[in-house]
Amino acid sequence: MRVAIDTGGTFTDCIFVRDGRLQVLKVPSTPASPAQAIGQALRSIVEARKSAPPGGGRSQALELICGTTVGTNALLQRRGGRVTLVTTKGFEDVLELGRQARPRLYDFFVTRPEPLAPRTRRLGLRERVGADGRTLLSPGQREIARMVRKVTSTNPDAVAICLLFSFASPHHERALARALRARGFAVSVSHEVLPEFREFERTATTVVNAYLLPVMGRYLLDTQAVAVRSAPGRRPRVRVMQSSGGIVSSSLAAREPVRTILSGPAGGVLGAQFVAERSGFARVISFDMGGTSTDVALLEGGLRTTNESEVAGLPVAVPVLDIHTVGAGGGSLARFDGAGALRVGPESAGADPGPICYGRGTQPTVTDAHVLLGRLGAEGLLGGSFVLHTARTREWMARALRTAPSRTLRLEQFAQGIVDVANATMEKAIRVISIERGYDPREYTLVAFGGAGGLHGCDLAAALGMPRVLVPKHPGALSALGILRSDVVRDFSRTVCRAGRSLPEFRRLLEPSFRALERRGLRELRAEGFPALRVGRERLVDARYLGQSYELTIPAAGDFLSAFHWLHQRRFGYCDRTRTVEVVNVRARLTGRTPKPELPQARPAGPSPHRARVGRRSVWFSGHPRLAEVYDRARLRAGNRLRGPALVAEYSATTVLPPGWSLRVDARENLTLERA
Repeated sequence: MRVAIDTGGTFTDCIFVRDGRLQVLKVPSTPASPAQAIGQALRSIVEARKSAPPGGGRSQALELICGTTVGTNALLQRRGGRVTLVTTKGFEDVLELGRQARPRLYDFFVTRPEPLAPRTRRLGLRERVGADGRTLLSPGQREIARMVRKVTSTNPDAVAICLLFSFASPHHERALARALRARGFAVSVSHEVLPEFREFERTATTVVNAYLLPVMGRYLLDTQAVAVRSAPGRRPRVRVMQSSGGIVSSSLAAREPVRTILSGPAGGVLGAQFVAERSGFARVISFDMGGTSTDVALLEGGLRTTNESEVAGLPVAVPVLDIHTVGAGGGSLARFDGAGALRVGPESAGADPGPICYGRGTQPTVTDAHVLLGRLGAEGLLGGSFVLHTARTREWMARALRTAPSRTLRLEQFAQGIVDVANATMEKAIRVISIERGYDPREYTLVAFGGAGGLHGCDLAAALGMPRVLVPKHPGALSALGILRSDVVRDFSRTVCRAGRSLPEFRRLLEPSFRALERRGLRELRAEGFPALRVGRERLVDARYLGQSYELTIPAAGDFLSAFHWLHQRRFGYCDRTRTVEVVNVRARLTGRTPKPELPQARPAGPSPHRARVGRRSVWFSGHPRLAEVYDRARLRAGNRLRGPALVAEYSATTVLPPGWSLRVDARENLTLERA
């Protein structure tokens, strides 16, 4: 039995297949120990299976696939391990010097994040390898023994090793890593994590990996333990979602936690791509609004990855899906600043204490604003099992309103202002990945999901001129669905720096490097239970014009030189087909294919949704109350149509259909919302 779990800031989403149908379960997250919520979800699933009719509760091996924000939160909150960095003598300050690029060009008082390894725990090893891989100075056993003693004196939780030209020849790193591991240290080694040039990015990524080793190790041990307790008998298999859109074994995730930093949002992008393809939309922008943050990505002809991401101000150079995140979610806190302006986020109420309407919080959030506007009612969430405290929300929101500079604001106007400010933040995020990169959002469909995505989808589409919004089936658990459908993926890279002008010349130069990476990947996937016939292979190159400083990543299939010139033209507005091209890095992605659940295709019913209508209530739109029909999504059928104003409520989310919008249910039971 395969179970996918996405741990969010407010809820932990779980999706699995029971009796041939996708089932969704949401439980409150436990930020202090994420594995507790996972254990609660697994126990509910297993108990329900035991009480199934005869033949339905057979003992099955459990495969648990986790999307986690443990690594992200550890970086944001600076709660990782105590790291000591060992580098080539004379280069101990690379981590702090960084690049000459300034985050804000004209800000003389800009502050950079403190290095994860302070100067007192950055040590220099007397060694040197040339850029061509030749040994210029060998450290020797005495120097290595000296370094082991110095590392021991710093009392680290983990050690990062990043020598200057180890990507060209890693034998010095291997010798030091063997000595430190023999003394019981957890070690992160740059030629294992990121064997590429650019010493700052390689050092920073290796240090981040070491910083997360203790945190991720504890999380995976706890998760493995709750899986064993929840499904006794057969030892469960635990896998973890990577930021690049593939899953890996828990043992590999424990060694390379830097690859899991954006694992939850990555699952959402995969889920959005899947439902959009099934609904016939090839060009989409995914909009994943959860309790703490919002993640957006542009999808056109496949997933977009980047090797130039930044998390909490720290560069991370491993492959990640090209996702832009902002601190706006259902739990984002609203307040008036010193100048009297209304601010929303990035601080969040999270799962504890949560929004006011959950019963414990006292500060207004976006979710509380929706309660006051009538978009979330007294029937609560999660099929009524999670009660919303409407009267309490009005009381505490009224207290917060007393701090407003204007004494004439009504409570509903305050709530509408909170929603408008959150919308402005999320609209800006969508502009970053579309308009600012040369893509017109009016040519795309907005895929709105997450627990709060359907509440804001139409507002954002209208602001950006987008023609339609697609709200998938199970929107509150779409990230978990993407995780459940993901394949086992391993990404490998190597710096080669080969220049040429013709395709045959490049193929001859690059083939040995590609084959070496693929052999390593096949060995690792074979150990995961995937024979070579079930493994897909993809080759990519990082290319640039000779003399440039940065490169573009393109598939190495077919005429990749022409593809590079075309992409350079689109990205930068020019290309020069007569110039020499340099391939800097080669990359190989190997994919072990897993079984994938499908969304069933339903028979079309008539257009009338009257059987799904469950009531009517007053809902505020654009500062005015309107009577809106309320529909139960579980009763809507393929072919049903309705017009706004309306609300569509379901177990994992609520969708708002404003006046002037229409809705139809497609054959996959996804909702397509369009402006009249």
